Amino acid sequence: MKIALASGKGGTGKTTMAVALARAARSPVRLLDCDVEGPNCHLFIKPVLERSEIVTVSVPVVDKNLCKPCGKCAEICRFNAIASIKLAPLFFPELCHACGGCIQVCPENAIGEIQRDVGLLECGSSDGLEFIQGRLMIGEAMATPVIKAVKRYQSDELLTLIDCPPGTACPFAAAVRGCDYVLLVTEPTPFGLHDLKLAVATLRRMGIAAGVIVNRCVDRDNMIAAYCREENIPLHLQVPEQRRIAEASSRGRMLLEVAPEFGSKLREVLQMVTERISGGQR
Repeated sequence: MKIALASGKGGTGKTTMAVALARAARSPVRLLDCDVEGPNCHLFIKPVLERSEIVTVSVPVVDKNLCKPCGKCAEICRFNAIASIKLAPLFFPELCHACGGCIQVCPENAIGEIQRDVGLLECGSSDGLEFIQGRLMIGEAMATPVIKAVKRYQSDELLTLIDCPPGTACPFAAAVRGCDYVLLVTEPTPFGLHDLKLAVATLRRMGIAAGVIVNRCVDRDNMIAAYCREENIPLHLQVPEQRRIAEASSRGRMLLEVAPEFGSKLREVLQMVTERISGGQR
């Protein structure tokens, strides 16, 4: 299975749940940290990183000797990565999405490609847990190419858990695309509910099954539980608000270290998700 841990907003505890699920699972697990703008799974599992590789994207380069400034490359670029000026096109690599459209429309074959470094991919392990994380280079704006590089390590033979970036924009969509199920981690606050609704709407448009985990729960009959009942969304687990859990997380300790009783509950969550995936439920 490929299960993503996501949230409509940051700070809900999806990384806490991701590493806890990885440790609670009885089967071999591969954990992918796709929150490439601020990866932090490694702070909890403390892996030994064994290898790394640079993530690159293709960006256009113009041969000024061949270019006869016609402006067609600028016309096709919907991301404004090319400006048509009098002498030759002006390229803005940071805005380029590497679609290759400018190369295709150039009538003089004056545009080629070069590779530009955008991120770092790191692979390792921690007590038998396979771990891969991506890290976007400082100053880069687009996380999607690095997320796609991390997701190349999804496995059809192991349980793959994906810690997603927050929000519902392109990085979120890139991280959850192709997953069998998404566990949306939220909190019982108006902001949590608002952003949960956005995430649910996005996943429904993408046709991806989803359930909810409520973190920092004070009252089990809360606004998130009511919303899940109304929308017929599985509410898999509610984690109570406890000082010991918050303190442990702030010190880089995992949930199961201070609350081992959640091990069996998290395995029940995995079992419920397995049954829903096997039954083709949405």
